[in-house]
This record gives sequence, C-alpha cells and structure tokens, in this order.
Amino acid sequence: MANKTSRIKKGDRVKVVAGKERGKIGQVLKILNDGEKVIVENLNKIKRHQKPGGANRQGGIIEREAPIQASNVMLMCGKCVSAVRVKHRMLEDGKKVRVCGKCQEIMEK
Repeated sequence: MANKTSRIKKGDRVKVVAGKERGKIGQVLKILNDGEKVIVENLNKIKRHQKPGGANRQGGIIEREAPIQASNVMLMCGKCVSAVRVKHRMLEDGKKVRVCGKCQEIMEK
C-alpha cells in the first residue's frame, strides 16, 4: 500500500514513549513492514558480530540501530515542541495532510 498516508514518515522527528529508550528524541531513518516498525537515528543500538566478506572487508563487532515498534514513538510538533497525536485533514485542493492534534499546525515538509 504505497499510497497509504502514514502517521510517521522518513525524516520526521519522533519521541520514544515506551521501552528502554523512553524519553529520547531522534530522526526516523527508515520505515519497515508497511509502517509497523521504524528505525530511529542513534536509538535502540545493537551490536552485530560480522564476518569479513564482500562489501565489508574487515570483520568485527558492528554497532547499528534496531527497529522500534511504530506504536512506541510519537511525532514531535515543531510549533508545540512536544510529542503529539497526529490527525489528518483535507485541504481545499484535495490534498490530505497530517496535522498536530494540539495546535492544529500542518506537519508536512
């Protein structure tokens, strides 16, 4: 479902509201499983033991971000400067946009 309007998109600033990274803020790098999981920059780090091979000439312990359940993050509003729920609104030109649940500010880039 590529045309589905998602609550969270790549590049959004989000706040983690549940789990071991609770309270931390970061930027969404990638959306996985049709919006079910997100990868947030510098959060939920894991260590992976990797053998040397193709693209990775040198093996070793590599630290990278692991996915977080999308229900455990909330979008940050630029105007309110807080984590908010997302609502959707249709504009006059027929375009569907995301809107802050508190201040009604349009959250599209």
